[in-house]
Amino acid sequence: MGRSGVANTTSLVNIDEEHSTSERMENAMFVFILNCHGKPLMPCQPRKARLLLQEGKAKVIKRIPFTLQLLYGSSGYTQQVALGIDAGTQHIGVSATTEQTVLFEAHVHLRTDIQTVIATRRQFRRGRRSRKTRYRQARYRHRKKPQGWLAPSVEHKVAAHLKAIEVVQAILPISNTTIEVAQFDLQKIRHPDIEGTDYQQGPQLGFWNVREYVLFRDGHRCQWCQGTSKDPVLNVHHIESRKTGGNSPDNLITLCESCHDLIHRTHQEQKIQRRSQRFRDATQMGIIRWRIYQEARQRFGQVHLTYGYLTKHTRIEQGLEKSHMVDARCISGHPLAISAGDWYLIKRVRRNNRQLHKATIRRGGQRQRNTAPKQVHGFRLFDCVEYQGQICFVFGRRSSGYFDLRTLDGTKVHASASYKKVTIVQKATASLIERRSGIPPTPEGAGILP
Repeated sequence: MGRSGVANTTSLVNIDEEHSTSERMENAMFVFILNCHGKPLMPCQPRKARLLLQEGKAKVIKRIPFTLQLLYGSSGYTQQVALGIDAGTQHIGVSATTEQTVLFEAHVHLRTDIQTVIATRRQFRRGRRSRKTRYRQARYRHRKKPQGWLAPSVEHKVAAHLKAIEVVQAILPISNTTIEVAQFDLQKIRHPDIEGTDYQQGPQLGFWNVREYVLFRDGHRCQWCQGTSKDPVLNVHHIESRKTGGNSPDNLITLCESCHDLIHRTHQEQKIQRRSQRFRDATQMGIIRWRIYQEARQRFGQVHLTYGYLTKHTRIEQGLEKSHMVDARCISGHPLAISAGDWYLIKRVRRNNRQLHKATIRRGGQRQRNTAPKQVHGFRLFDCVEYQGQICFVFGRRSSGYFDLRTLDGTKVHASASYKKVTIVQKATASLIERRSGIPPTPEGAGILP
């Protein structure tokens, strides 16, 4: 819900909404306050916010997180608020603290489908060209990428970190921001004894291409039947889809043509596992860490770096549990700040889907069109709504006006709720936010990585 749009239509909470607004404030950790110029002040307790609304001294700007804007001039007094960012490629921990109190904490889920979406789009584009064009003269790739270019999936992760900082900066007077970054030596992780020139001479040295290396690595023998089929024709099989796994040797395995055909015909692909651990997240962290820091310094000013071993030492020294938000609290410099137990779950989602046809081809070779109205009875996909007193999101729509309602973690609220029983709370954006209570999620592999 845009700030300007609310300012034009809502100066006070009207009588019909007063009861529901009071309930939201009662359940809120803090109510965030902006001055009359839109600059953030220190948050207040729900009781103080209720008095401001009743006296006509403030107006509602945003429901989640609950934010008010003052209608009169104020002194602008603020305290030192530190923001800690636990950077990651799938999850981000966010914590804004003073010396004694946690003011805002969030767990951010990033998108992991961008590479698959782009690969599907490329597949459709190539198929369309082969159907529409009999022959097209070869064009050479003469256009250069701009300096500092990042792949779209990596660019999204950088933008998501900056957006997380921006969300907190908009509601709290942040005095300094600290970002935890990580650097991984992938060669050392794979081969602990590597040193010197061995870094430059990898296992594929001396081979013409990846296929030749994979065949040599597997001893020119089928890894499924171990040569019992007596089929002399060998193929190189992708363990994961080429869209997500790529053509790296770790994603390739040698199979004879008979076994290769059998595996695909009987759908036994899931029985073949990758031989080694994947390091995609570690590679992406090495790419994005400096970009996040440099762009954050240009946009937000007081930004500092810290490292994972320092965060781990602080967390263990204070006897704290392992989670992204607790790590972010340690990064902020106030590990013992008291939390009210509530936090926010933020999920990054796809904003638009411009795909013309469904990815799955129907029987008979018919391609189903991927067309749906943008709004159904005034509701869009991922709108934040209230259904029977519960805040949830629209995850699916039917033209008849029945919606699939869920929370951000996927919990179903109602599979087919009528639009007449649903009220809008906030319009959909690329960052969906939901207030949660209880124990924050523990990161996967918490006992393996620091």
